[in-house]
Amino acid sequence: MSAIRMDLRKFLVELKRRNVYRVAAAYVVVGWLLVQVATQVFPFFEVPNWGVRLIVLGILIGLPVALLLAWAYEITPEGVKRTEDVAPGASRPRRTGRKLDFLIITVLAAVIALLIFDRFRTPRSAPDTASEKSIAVLPFANLSEDKSNAYFADGIQDEILTRLSKIGAMKVISRTSTQQFQSRPGSVTDIAKQLAVAHILEGSVQKSGDAVRVNVQLIKADHDSHVWAETYDRKLTDIFAVESEIAEKIASALAAHLTGRERDAIATVPTQNQEAYDNYLRALDLLNSQDFRQLLQGRDALKRAVELDPGYAQAWARLALAEAEIYFGAGPGEGIHTAAQAAQSRRAAETAIRLAPELSDSHLGLGSYYYYCEQDFDRALAELREAHRLAPNDSYIIFATGLVKRRLGKLEEALKLQREAVVLDPRNSDMWVNLARTYGALRDFTQVQEMFDRAITIARDEPDIVTQKAFAYLIEGKPDAAEAVIASADTGPAASAFGVRVNLHVLRREFDRAVELLQTSVNTTEVPARNRTSDRLQLGALQLWFTHDPAGRANVEQARAELTAYRTAGDTSPEHAVGLIMAGALLGDRDAVEREGETLLQQARGDHWQLPRARVAIARGYAVLGDADRAVKYLAEALAAPDDVTPTPALLRLDPVWDKIR
Repeated sequence: MSAIRMDLRKFLVELKRRNVYRVAAAYVVVGWLLVQVATQVFPFFEVPNWGVRLIVLGILIGLPVALLLAWAYEITPEGVKRTEDVAPGASRPRRTGRKLDFLIITVLAAVIALLIFDRFRTPRSAPDTASEKSIAVLPFANLSEDKSNAYFADGIQDEILTRLSKIGAMKVISRTSTQQFQSRPGSVTDIAKQLAVAHILEGSVQKSGDAVRVNVQLIKADHDSHVWAETYDRKLTDIFAVESEIAEKIASALAAHLTGRERDAIATVPTQNQEAYDNYLRALDLLNSQDFRQLLQGRDALKRAVELDPGYAQAWARLALAEAEIYFGAGPGEGIHTAAQAAQSRRAAETAIRLAPELSDSHLGLGSYYYYCEQDFDRALAELREAHRLAPNDSYIIFATGLVKRRLGKLEEALKLQREAVVLDPRNSDMWVNLARTYGALRDFTQVQEMFDRAITIARDEPDIVTQKAFAYLIEGKPDAAEAVIASADTGPAASAFGVRVNLHVLRREFDRAVELLQTSVNTTEVPARNRTSDRLQLGALQLWFTHDPAGRANVEQARAELTAYRTAGDTSPEHAVGLIMAGALLGDRDAVEREGETLLQQARGDHWQLPRARVAIARGYAVLGDADRAVKYLAEALAAPDDVTPTPALLRLDPVWDKIR
């Protein structure tokens, strides 16, 4: 055993004498410096990422070779010789060691200098670099004689943006924000400042038969100078090549390095069928609207596109998203929140994945199905992560990921993602509204109103945003502030602010005035059937509780029958269970409250955004029955982990539904 220790000691001494330790240290330090230099320099010369990987691999392979050479050879006055051929004392281990020490110290000093430079350089230069590689593509002017071809010009803009969104080195503003500059208000410099970008691309499209002329010009926004301009006269069959070429030229002008995958992605030709592509562009134009009827029309145009070209993966992916949104957005009575509707989304999503698994839209479509239709949030997140990897500049993917995180109860993460999305789409009012709602769940009501104000500034003509702002004040228990918001808004039976007006009267105990408004609503065909059912239920409740009108019970029974009919027809919207809980409570049917409450909890299981709403609905039912213990239990659970519409203590003090259990 002692002989082994002696041999090991001699071996270690010999390693030191032959400078193997120093060679190893020098090799590691120099190798690390080479990797850092390659990482910084290669992108400047557009060397692909595999170049850096090759350097790293070469350094790793070279390390054992360097150590073997240090062991096998000695430096003597006559030069380098094999160790076995050198007489004792003829080598220069000490002098060689000093040289290696000097090399190590020099390289370490260079490394430290590089780290210090990088540490203090990054905070100052990163914003400038990011801004220089940023762009907004303004809506293309439609110069076609047929003005109905405007959708085609918008579609070309959208397709160029889609390609640019796949380039990770760039900041690309989304179409929703740029679309508001259709009429080109103000200078390019002003627009760029509003969107926080360094470059603007503007252009025009002229379509005549199967011929297309596309004019584009890239502008450096800070001094309104043209970087380049190009005119493309092509056949419709070459339009994808034009879109890809424009995207590549933009990336080159902005010095944005493209990976091989990104080059392939922006060069993709999604379909050879021009009629299918035309239907796809028409669908995009319709889907960008907030109108539910246009969503249905856009879905139909996508169906036509995939009929014409069953291999059109991009159209299948968009169809999956549209079908999922139709399922999720359908209210009670529309008959679309059904298993059959969800199956339509799944079929489209799975088809897209099968046809194009490397297409970001395919994963977005499947993720949307899992989110909207299945409420399988973990699988939705997995698909959205893959979609983001393939299209890192797509604001909608980031935004949707935030919505899923919100459903999982991860509000801070959701807020961070929503903030990231709004940087790429700063003029998207829906994103600001959803930020307000997330802040509402966090009970930061100052931020809630600030976010709503931003949304209203962007979309002054959208009454739904004004209504949501007013409802946020109601949740906060501030009816006077809510009334000030809707002071100049339409509050007729068909208007979105109608519910705010009714609830203001209820909270102020002005029950006769609330009943009068609700009677107007249930007796007009201008109001959608689902809204009339909800209004009839509220009307019956007020008549039973406060105005002692014998018609109250009949109204509640009719509303209950309508809700049951919707469900029997296959509509599984959770609003039905909410309504049936209240109807059961008003009619003294405790079994119905328990049964529908369990149904509602099952539907909301795992959904931290819907679960508080379910608990509040159940608590309201038990409060009407006068069961304080059960009501307070569910209410306390809801208040412990609220969403944006969970009542605050201030609202609880005002709402007469809680009178029986105070």
